[in-house]
Amino acid sequence: MIEELKKLQVKLFADGADLAGMLEMYSKPYIQGLTTNPTLMKKAGITNYEKFARDVLLRISDKPISFEVFSDDLNEMVIQAIKISSWGSNVYVKIPITNTQGISTLPIIETLTQENIKINVTAIMTVDQVKEISIALNSAVPSYVSVFAGRISDTGVNPIPTMIEILQVLASNKNAEVIWASPRELLNVFQANEIGCHIITATNDILTKLKLLGKDLTEYSLETVEMFHNDAVSAGYSI
Repeated sequence: MIEELKKLQVKLFADGADLAGMLEMYSKPYIQGLTTNPTLMKKAGITNYEKFARDVLLRISDKPISFEVFSDDLNEMVIQAIKISSWGSNVYVKIPITNTQGISTLPIIETLTQENIKINVTAIMTVDQVKEISIALNSAVPSYVSVFAGRISDTGVNPIPTMIEILQVLASNKNAEVIWASPRELLNVFQANEIGCHIITATNDILTKLKLLGKDLTEYSLETVEMFHNDAVSAGYSI
């Protein structure tokens, strides 16, 4: 597995909100950063946003990590972003591309990056959105652009042409890195790598499949047959 990972140019980020799981992934040298979001935090049972984030940052201070604003008001988003950014030098603040009313957040993206706040623009799914973002970003400040390739593929559309075009749009901004977000399978890691995507962020259930890299498929086939057989026996099935 390690040799296969060494061949990758794309950076692997871990996406989650379970502290134990985050720390497990953080401890692995091939995980170069972490991301989370309010939905993952809710699923993990997080009730105190700031306490959770600060607890994470006490343990993870040397790899980039993204925390998201959650206000629907643009002015309040700015206030939240400034506060979140103050929690650590490795923090990127996730800003959704619009609020729930479809109002663009481009003005506050421009404001925040002019204040040298590192941001992660999230929930992106179109090239046009990225073209607008490219104008608002401060090229002197590191930023991430999270494109939800997995959700694009959920609609029956191949996300790769979109991802390639987005990489081209941002090519002149050397401080802007494109994240392949919401991957659906481990194969997406290699697809992201092949097109030159900077980062892919994946949940632990996908990242744990890295142990399968290079696995002999004949052996894997036999293990699958054994699983079906053992489950049938343990269930006591008969015909």
